[in-house]
Amino acid sequence: MASRFSAFSVLLAAVLGVASSFYLPGLAPVNFCETENGECKSAIELFVNRLDSVESVLPYEYDAFDFCQLEEEKHPSENLGQVLFGERIESSPYKFHFKKEEVCQQVCRKEYNPGNKDDISKLTFLKNGMHLNYQHHWIIDNMPVTWCYDVEDEQKFCNPGFPIGCYITKTGHPKGACVVSSSFNEKDTFYIFNHVDITIYFHSEDETEARLVAAKLEPKSFKHTQTDKLDCSGPPMGIPNEFKEKLSIVYTYSVKYAKSNIKWASRWDYILESMHHTNIQWFSIMNSLIIVLFLSGMVAMILLRTLHKDIARYNQMDSVEEAQEEFGWKLVHGDVFRPPRKGMMLSVFLGSGAQIFIMLLVTLFFACLGFLSPANRGSLMTCAVVLWVLLGTPAGYVAARFYKSFGGEKWKTNVLLTSFLCPGIVFAVFFLMNLILWGEGSSAAIPFGTLVAVLALWFGISVPLTFIGAYFGFKEHAMEHPVRINQIPRQIPEQSFYTKCVPGIIMGGILPFGCIFIQLFFILNSIWSHQMYYMFGFLFLVFIILIFTCSEATVLLCYFHLCAEDYHWQWRSFLTSGFTAVYFLIYAVHYFYSKLQITGTASIILYFGYTMIMTLIFFLFTGTIGFLACFWFVTKIYSIVKVD
Repeated sequence: MASRFSAFSVLLAAVLGVASSFYLPGLAPVNFCETENGECKSAIELFVNRLDSVESVLPYEYDAFDFCQLEEEKHPSENLGQVLFGERIESSPYKFHFKKEEVCQQVCRKEYNPGNKDDISKLTFLKNGMHLNYQHHWIIDNMPVTWCYDVEDEQKFCNPGFPIGCYITKTGHPKGACVVSSSFNEKDTFYIFNHVDITIYFHSEDETEARLVAAKLEPKSFKHTQTDKLDCSGPPMGIPNEFKEKLSIVYTYSVKYAKSNIKWASRWDYILESMHHTNIQWFSIMNSLIIVLFLSGMVAMILLRTLHKDIARYNQMDSVEEAQEEFGWKLVHGDVFRPPRKGMMLSVFLGSGAQIFIMLLVTLFFACLGFLSPANRGSLMTCAVVLWVLLGTPAGYVAARFYKSFGGEKWKTNVLLTSFLCPGIVFAVFFLMNLILWGEGSSAAIPFGTLVAVLALWFGISVPLTFIGAYFGFKEHAMEHPVRINQIPRQIPEQSFYTKCVPGIIMGGILPFGCIFIQLFFILNSIWSHQMYYMFGFLFLVFIILIFTCSEATVLLCYFHLCAEDYHWQWRSFLTSGFTAVYFLIYAVHYFYSKLQITGTASIILYFGYTMIMTLIFFLFTGTIGFLACFWFVTKIYSIVKVD
């Protein structure tokens, strides 16, 4: 009872953590007015988030760069998902008042002396950020401040971030955002965007109160020569690569307001639509779904028709002579339920896979309802982690039930491995990645206190729940098989190339991977290219189709192997659908070399380290689906056919 109460407390705290920082669907929006009163606000706060880059896996906090900062910073409460994703939201010195327009207002001035080592270090870090195209992420009223610019086919792309600056190489080639202006023309020079023109859009039903529906900006670079009067004009602010003279950078902003017809409930639409602005992507998703549904239907139809004929033929054998001449999958009925080798490891994998499967199912369901949208920062990861912690009971129960059906007696070892093996591998790799992030000073490094909290959730809630599930699993009677197991194992005849283990496993993962690779592209884009993922409806549909595809492909191959008198189906069924994870790994490697521009040893290690964690999770998830489908199939067909 105490562990369940603790789990409920953690879940409640996570939900309240999300609600205290950002709105949830159904909660009231914030109203703004020119004169502040009890019902509406006048001051508009601008928050800053971590800075990241498509050329590096290492995000950094806003404070890591020498930008304008407040003496007393205010940090909104962050949930567990935000901390794990490396988000670090804090207040900024940019302050606005509703409908009060400003022109070329100074925020701060930064001075750099070439004789000061601290100044050299700060400026060098700033130039490295511009060289790697690091981007700001600003937030106003929980809305990302977007930088919208024209792309091909007269489309507009709205990026929820804007670059620190850009770099002109020694050969005069513009790198990054330097292509936006012809005034960036000095070779081997960095140009910093030290000015922003911000436009805040609002929607109002009357003239007294309004709601903010968008915030857009245009980054600019100005070399402010006058100190008393700033006009935000003139040449851009260039920083030579060789720092020899004193340098002064003035940060300024301008803000104006515009009325919009967009309603508050639809204010995220223009960002999400611009990120997937071509209809080809939607057509590709639908085309993939139709193809997979068609192939799955064909596999199911062929399998059911062939199997129906087999069962009818076997049950029509009345004479003893006909019964003695058994053939096909009925011939191995006395060995098909023989315990597999390494049954302990298989049962542990099945327990962890069941835990991951339920976690993904519930998480995607809530995401489809809109509770885990991009507006609720970190909620997706928070929901997944909390669910994984609370689902220790199904993991222990499934592992114990199958281990007992395999004839296992070392129940202590089984429950310990279920609790610590797969989670321990994930945590060990994650901790090594975190050490690299700590060494690089990245904001993605999980604080020590959060690591202790994660370990407390694991050891204090998940492990006890796993023990409870294992207790009930071992307490029940072992699963009854529809046929008796022979004392002497039957010899397996020589197999053809197509019915051998390795070719079947390799072929089995192709069809499931075919139904997810397009969605994988969008998911990898959201993780490594910092694009927002919001197509949870399509993802949930693909998730369901993946389950059916893994099940049908594995059952079909299992049927072929049984017909070839090979009764070792347990591990083969798990590995057949689990091999989809290998195709996922190959695709992730292809994505790294073809789509990303990541440089640096640390970033490369981090990319492949996190990819291996995702591969392991996907392997356990798909492998469990294949095994459970085959277990149901084998139990069903041998319970229907007559066996003497």
